[in-house]
Amino acid sequence: MSEPAEHTGGTFAENIMHFARTLRRAGLPVGPGRVIEAIRAVEVAGIRRRDDFYWTLHSVFVNRRDQWDIFDQAFHVFWRNPELLKKMMDMMLPTTFLDSTKREDQPELSRRLSEALAPSPAPETDQESEEEEIEINATLTASENELLQSKDFESMSAEEMEEAKKAMATMRLPIMEVKTRRQRADFHGGVVDMRRTIRASLRSGGASIPLRFKSRVTRHPPLIIICDISGSMTQYSRMLLHFMHALTNDRDRVHTFVFGTRLTNITRYMRYRDVDAALDAVSEKVEDWSGGTRIGATVKEFNKFWSRRVLGQGAVVLLISDGLDRDAGEGLGVEMERLHKSCRQLIWLNPLLRYQGFEPRSKGVKAILPHVDQFRTIHNLNSLKDLADILSNPMGAQPDKRSFAA
Repeated sequence: MSEPAEHTGGTFAENIMHFARTLRRAGLPVGPGRVIEAIRAVEVAGIRRRDDFYWTLHSVFVNRRDQWDIFDQAFHVFWRNPELLKKMMDMMLPTTFLDSTKREDQPELSRRLSEALAPSPAPETDQESEEEEIEINATLTASENELLQSKDFESMSAEEMEEAKKAMATMRLPIMEVKTRRQRADFHGGVVDMRRTIRASLRSGGASIPLRFKSRVTRHPPLIIICDISGSMTQYSRMLLHFMHALTNDRDRVHTFVFGTRLTNITRYMRYRDVDAALDAVSEKVEDWSGGTRIGATVKEFNKFWSRRVLGQGAVVLLISDGLDRDAGEGLGVEMERLHKSCRQLIWLNPLLRYQGFEPRSKGVKAILPHVDQFRTIHNLNSLKDLADILSNPMGAQPDKRSFAA
């Protein structure tokens, strides 16, 4: 990369454009404006050093923490050839080159990036084949939808993830209403409202005493979401943030927290109407994304600083985590017991539960399990629908704790 950017001509711009298209097919929001900005940025920064070239493109194409991994893999695959770095290749690297340069110690490419780098299939020219393909697509529409509902978030392609996000945006959680201490006038109420009854009798001079009734006000209990964003939960937390955004904008009194090594309250950002703006704000606010996990310390922080603020009126708590704790469950059991006693219902959503052979071997899982009312999986759209059924009548639902072997 010893040539200055201004001497590369149109080939330089074309390859930046091809790279941007790869990122867009992998799911990053890269438009024509970003491509122009990237070309101008590299012209200013130059391409003499690989690191400078990497971070220049990174500063333009990446605006959220969850996009780092895709960009990093795409960059090192797309610009791997040493001759490419000097000559600024004209076309995207073919699939055979990608296969031949893959090493055993190299991490497996994400499915989104693999599909983005793969060449697009050539369009059918035969009219009969085209008609047959259309007929098959129309027939399999329902089954494809069912497949998407049951597909694991971790194995979804970029297109499937977009469809899943759209489905989450329309989801509604029918959390049951509970009675509060407040009362309101109700013509069909079962309790006589003595104050209103006496006031009504004074209007007629005491000649008649019209009875007035009242009933208790019902409303949805607060919903508290505490989501793990550590490295082992990256793929699921990225998708579940869209689900949490839909919940926050669908009802009031939804409080959202994320944690890795520290606890972060992201409720105000989840209330943004635009989901992209909300996730951008969360990405800037959260500092421990895809890092380690300290569940005991973060639950302790929640109990100390937030429980009295948000756990009133019989709140329902959703704990989303795989239970893998860097501190080996130190102090976690005590804090989980305190959290359980402070809320109406504590539901633990663990994506590892999707495996039939799952057993609570880690100390973190063993410390959490005795203090939850429901233990459910959360790894696809169907599991989110099951969660809606649980929350629609949590008081009537029986605790679901499998008999795990110690």
